[in-house]
Amino acid sequence: MRPFHFAFKVKDIESTRKFYVDILGCPEGRSTAHWIDFDFFGNQLSAHISSSIPSPDYCGNVDGVSVPIPHFGCVLDIIQFEQVQKNMEENNIDFIIKPQKRYENEKGEQLTMFVLDFSGNPIEFKAFKNQEEMFL
Repeated sequence: MRPFHFAFKVKDIESTRKFYVDILGCPEGRSTAHWIDFDFFGNQLSAHISSSIPSPDYCGNVDGVSVPIPHFGCVLDIIQFEQVQKNMEENNIDFIIKPQKRYENEKGEQLTMFVLDFSGNPIEFKAFKNQEEMFL
């Protein structure tokens, strides 16, 4: 699978760097005073300063859980997922959707959790029990 590129709005570079580099461990790429790139688990994120960041709309309904739309995220392996969860807990990051198992004992069984970055962008992290079932 090829990596994706995603550009999104943030309130400032300093808090964005703290969240993505210090907490998530994402390597920093290029940056200016107005934007910063990260290697987000093999994908390119480009965070641009904006004074107009929309609030998430919890209009999504997945397996009986209201999820924020829009959101972005990544698919990790189980060990990476557990490490990200630990990093969030150690840094007192609130989960907007607590770590949980979805579709237990069914195709597509996965761990999932949602957090907000320091600019209020919702991010989902997930890990499939069987990676081949990601699109089933």
